[in-house]
Amino acid sequence: PMLILPAICPPRSMDVSNQATGAHQVRDQFAEGVQKRFQDFLEEFQVDGELKYLPDVQELIRPERNTLTVSFLDVEAWNAQLATSIQEEYYHVFPYLCHAVRNFARDQAQIPTNKEFYVAFEDVPARHKIRELTTQKIGSLLRISGQVIRTHPVHPELVSGNFICLDCQAVIPDVEQQFKYSQPTICRNPVCSNRKKFMLDINASRFVDFQKARIQETQNELQRGCIPRSLEVIMRAECVEQAQAGDKCDFTGTLIVVPDVSQLATPVARAESSGRRKVGDSHDYEGVTGLKALGIRDLTYRLAFLACSVQPTKPTFGGKDLHGEDISPELLKKTMTPQEWQRIYDMSHDRQLYHNLITSLFPTIHGNDEVKRGILLMLFGGVPKSTEEKTRLRGDINVCVVGDPSTAKSQLLKQVEEFSPRAVYTSGKASTAAGLTAAVVRDEDSGEFVIEAGALMLADNGVCCIDEFDKMDLRDQVAIHEAMEQQTISLAKAGVKATLNARTSILAAANPIGGRYDRTRSLKQNITLSAPIMSRFDLFFVLIDECNEVTDYAIARRIVDLHSKQEESVDRIYSTDEIQRYLLFARQFKPKISKEAQDFMVEEYKRLRQRDMTGMHKSSWRITVRQLESMIRLSEAMARMHCQDEVQPKHVKEAFRLLNKSIVRVETPDIQFEDDEDEVENGFVDEDIETEEDRGEVNGPSPVNGHIDSDKQSRMQSSQSDASKQATKITYEEYKAMATLLVIHCRQEEEKADSEMSEGDGGVKHSELVNWYLKEHEEDIGSEEELLVKKMLVEKVINRLIDHDNVLLKINPDPDEPDPQLAVHPNFTLE
Repeated sequence: PMLILPAICPPRSMDVSNQATGAHQVRDQFAEGVQKRFQDFLEEFQVDGELKYLPDVQELIRPERNTLTVSFLDVEAWNAQLATSIQEEYYHVFPYLCHAVRNFARDQAQIPTNKEFYVAFEDVPARHKIRELTTQKIGSLLRISGQVIRTHPVHPELVSGNFICLDCQAVIPDVEQQFKYSQPTICRNPVCSNRKKFMLDINASRFVDFQKARIQETQNELQRGCIPRSLEVIMRAECVEQAQAGDKCDFTGTLIVVPDVSQLATPVARAESSGRRKVGDSHDYEGVTGLKALGIRDLTYRLAFLACSVQPTKPTFGGKDLHGEDISPELLKKTMTPQEWQRIYDMSHDRQLYHNLITSLFPTIHGNDEVKRGILLMLFGGVPKSTEEKTRLRGDINVCVVGDPSTAKSQLLKQVEEFSPRAVYTSGKASTAAGLTAAVVRDEDSGEFVIEAGALMLADNGVCCIDEFDKMDLRDQVAIHEAMEQQTISLAKAGVKATLNARTSILAAANPIGGRYDRTRSLKQNITLSAPIMSRFDLFFVLIDECNEVTDYAIARRIVDLHSKQEESVDRIYSTDEIQRYLLFARQFKPKISKEAQDFMVEEYKRLRQRDMTGMHKSSWRITVRQLESMIRLSEAMARMHCQDEVQPKHVKEAFRLLNKSIVRVETPDIQFEDDEDEVENGFVDEDIETEEDRGEVNGPSPVNGHIDSDKQSRMQSSQSDASKQATKITYEEYKAMATLLVIHCRQEEEKADSEMSEGDGGVKHSELVNWYLKEHEEDIGSEEELLVKKMLVEKVINRLIDHDNVLLKINPDPDEPDPQLAVHPNFTLE
């Protein structure tokens, strides 16, 4: 059965038989006095010499309008006693207030006789939490705030019914509906005594739009150790469809008590099944022991909130308006003061805007500037596009942060969640596929299936922060594939087929396998993410907890300052509100890509692809077209941040730098050299030593481990004493530095040979290249053992460049030639 609430229309006699017998009607003096004073307020309240509510009432004459919005502060300023009466006895006087609006509208213009009018209040001073709603507040005017988690479809609600007596065909008009479908008690025809057989005349009855929503306490209102409480909100007339799942809204209205229809509607079979006898019971039949055995339930009640107006929690920034693409700059300017508008203008002309924004957004986190820049560009976002075939190209940027423990990953996510008005924070292990996307649940009252929004739907046009992304179940990870690229969620379950919007940026944080990032492996081997998920992230950031004296001192200083003097240590150039206003303003720009930027993008993408093919710079995943789209989105976000209508090459350069940083940081494993056969025969032992480029500084610290203990030092000295025991593993940076020096020397020798037009094949002999490198570093070599170690290391690097990376080529290769001529591959480009 449908839940029908008390009708909101001017009071009339409930029982039609009273009208027939001419019973005396009791007049409500208090409510009629409030109606008269409220009508006087509408007719007399002026702002700047003009009646404030006259234009709004004239708008109500249009067929689609029926609600007048009144500011409660105006009522309070005009007559404090009237405001108090409305606030304390709101549910009692509400039909009379609607009648006052109807009378005022009738005085101004011709209106249909059967049209209903309603009044909605806004700017009610006190805002209450859901937890504060008690039975003492029933019937008074309140304003509550919460996050919408479920909305029901809009239904027509019967307000006032016209019934036809099936015995004598008499018409009984205007029967109000109370809590349920209410028929007349008796036919109004004195001759007819029909009490049951009536038919509703739908054409002559009055209906109003009716919608239910469920709201829940927001995260910052939640007390420690409590689960969020929820409350049903009932909306009528023009309030319907104002709030969508995920919005943080303020609801103005009153707390009411409604019968729990879901308890009444439970089938009798449930009561009977609970009373069945057990097998082996000797008493087959028993007398009726109580009403419950007949399936009759006691009437239980519950609280609901009857809302008359719905607004976003912060109209300037909050709710669905923050990232709304349909806000015009003129509308935006109206919501700001001249000082706020001037501040936005000053920020757009700040030369250090990029740096100042990240320091103001994350004032308590030291370092990690690249990650902060990536998150800042994610908040600005690219421009979503739609092709002629209606294919949607996403504009939201997805970022993944992978790193060791205690590198402020969760702190970054928490700061974004607190800053962004439409952000949802969730943890990977505690999230299921339905909880992230959407769940189909059965409504308690009607028994229909309704869709309950998950985290990605709640974060529509916002940010979804997922912590511990690597610990999420693989089956649940698959659920967000579609949401990350197509930005939709498709459901087909329980007879509900729907495609829902999930236009959200995903900010994920993950720990490597084993807790620590292993630099000898690629990113793909370090995390438990599938290739399709990895390709959907625009930026990957790898945070490694390295030991560095300067950085460690700065971080320790920062943390101690934060604990000892909290307010003084936080240095913000821009406040959070100023950044939110600037974000809202900058997102109005839809930058176009200029011709120079297009050419630059194509060149940079070609460089990325070529570098991906060569072994020396092999990245952890293939560079695909998705990385090109990422570059476009990041470039548009850079242009938006600077409030420009055109993407310039400098914006593309910064986007490429971030993307390049993301990809290069991905793959920096240490280089492990293969042992030669003759060395194996001589009993070569693999000493797992990470050498520096300058091998002479034996006591220099390793750049990865940060310190060398005494055992390792003695092992290094023993390895240097024997030429056959040598360093077989160096860091990627050292290998790259040595390779670059060798390639540059080969190129110079080739150019010199070409300019002198000397005879021969050109290039450099293998032995000459080794001797040149040793001569360049002779100052760092202090003994014969060190010379042998360095010589073997250089030979291994050259052999790797020839055999593995194909950077150096043998000219006229002869397998018996001990000292071949070497030349650089013509397609190799130095960075």
